[in-house]
Amino acid sequence: MCGITGIISATVDKQKALTALQRMNKAIEHRGPDAEGVWDNEHAYLGHRRLSIIDLSESGTQPLHSYDNRYVIIYNGELYNYQDLRLQLQRSIQGTQEKPYFFKTQTDTEVVLAAYMRWGADCLQYFNGMYAFAIYDTQTKHIFIARDRMGIKPLYYSFQNNTLLFASELRAILQSGLIEKKINKNALIDYAQYQTVHAPNTIIENIKMLLPGHFITIENKELKITCYWKIDQQIQYVDKEKSYEDICLDIKTLFYQAVERRLVADVPFGAFLSGGIDSSAVVGAMAHISSQPIKTFSVVFDENEFSEASYAQLIAKKWNTEHYEIKLTPKDFLTQLPEALNATDHPSGDGPNTYIVAKETKKAGITMALSGLGSDEIFCGYDIFKRSYKLEQQWWLNFIPRMLRIAGATGLQAFSKNIATQKIAQILSKPQINFTYAYPLSRQVLSDKQIKKIVHQEEWPMNEVYRFLRLFDFDKNHYRLSRYSIAEISTYMQNVLLRDTDQMSMASALEVRVPFLDYKLVSYVLGVPDKYKHPATPKKLLTDSLVDLLPPEIIHRKKMGFVLPWTLWLKNDLRTFCEENIMHLEQVGFNPTALKALWNDFLNNSPQVTWSRVWHLVSLGYWCRKNL
Repeated sequence: MCGITGIISATVDKQKALTALQRMNKAIEHRGPDAEGVWDNEHAYLGHRRLSIIDLSESGTQPLHSYDNRYVIIYNGELYNYQDLRLQLQRSIQGTQEKPYFFKTQTDTEVVLAAYMRWGADCLQYFNGMYAFAIYDTQTKHIFIARDRMGIKPLYYSFQNNTLLFASELRAILQSGLIEKKINKNALIDYAQYQTVHAPNTIIENIKMLLPGHFITIENKELKITCYWKIDQQIQYVDKEKSYEDICLDIKTLFYQAVERRLVADVPFGAFLSGGIDSSAVVGAMAHISSQPIKTFSVVFDENEFSEASYAQLIAKKWNTEHYEIKLTPKDFLTQLPEALNATDHPSGDGPNTYIVAKETKKAGITMALSGLGSDEIFCGYDIFKRSYKLEQQWWLNFIPRMLRIAGATGLQAFSKNIATQKIAQILSKPQINFTYAYPLSRQVLSDKQIKKIVHQEEWPMNEVYRFLRLFDFDKNHYRLSRYSIAEISTYMQNVLLRDTDQMSMASALEVRVPFLDYKLVSYVLGVPDKYKHPATPKKLLTDSLVDLLPPEIIHRKKMGFVLPWTLWLKNDLRTFCEENIMHLEQVGFNPTALKALWNDFLNNSPQVTWSRVWHLVSLGYWCRKNL
């Protein structure tokens, strides 16, 4: 796991480009404290920061050259099936021109390079892993940049004036000095709505994020982006005659394989263990597979009412793990909050929790950890799955004329001011009451009405979540829940959870692997009909598939989680900090009067302005002050 940087340009002076590359590398040194490398050749400049996971020797230092020195690669990620591919690539193919590749390292990086040399862009179809990499052909002067299917590893880029900049972090491109630090005005609205900016856009104008399952090439001085894997087109629909028991067995097999693939490492590793279904399943599978005791890590609090410690201890005892409890108080969290904000690469309304857990895990000597992230999205673990499924049963509401529905919504909004009621009223007012119109409201933080007051914007852009929902299509009759999963995966998970996990864990040089997002497991579960996935109980399909790993106490436990006193902090300890950073948003196009009114609504306990409705604005203001 590492960080990559690059410049491809025939117009930028060589010394200027090398200076910019050094600045870019410096900006991501936290991602790779073990080694640094730079390389240049005419109009190509590649940089790398290394966090050693596989093949800890100096032979794994990047940029890495092919044995014939024609190709150069910089790589961030892990290729879980690299050993199988290595054996395949060491063999020639009889009756073809394919010759064996002669490896000089034990790294997965070189396997990626060898695969590209043999199969070109089609190499991506062979990979199972998380990655973002660039390969430069010194003979043809051709650049190839790719990102993994699920979007686990980030890749930012900017292409202007025939100059391509790319990096693992947005801040690295900003530090190059080759691009104007200008806010993307439309992205401000997206951020205000969803506490993030949906790829391919970013908060900065002219910097993009490569979408998952896509790769970049440059042809005739034009940037070309190609999709090689699209989630709704890769569903492995389950045979309708297959029994539920056999489906569960398939899922168990795929899950065990996903975990086993992610245990390959030459450094100490462990797992996050909250005591919930997801992390408990991961730890149980790890214990079955590994010959060594697993190290597990839990954040615990003194308040018994909220603490999940007893559940984590139950799993740790069941699988005889080497268990570490990271004991925190709210004050500890508050003290480390500035560090978490400073670690934020792209602004977000979430992330500090991950930063603190990752930091403490790294302190314990762990370089790689497995996480249960992704389970809720593919196994229908969120309440939104129940709500959306129930909503689609209310199809008869569409027979009521819209004007009458709007009148009813107005009355509902006057009757109750709480957020849930307001969202129901907004749904009733839509042209149709269905998933496509309702889902974009599900994770919206501020309403459009609130945003139009605080953001100066003459033209209102299309809602980015709604835009996405119009891009995919498959059998909706028996796979409604899979449609919700794809929406969650492609919006909230990829643009909030995965982005924050990467930036906050790599701030401490900790690699996080996510077995639930193995593309083979995801493709299979999305192909399971609704009748087997309906969330009658929490993630029933998953718990039935892994019943031997999950004690009843874990399956049937009440939903918990320590509730940090954010409201109290924002009104007291953090009040001055919040006010300064919110009001700084005037510098990037927000209306200061409306911002002040929104903040006062929060201070006066308005039911429509909870702490989470203002915190993402605080975070954005802080990020802008620090990075622009």
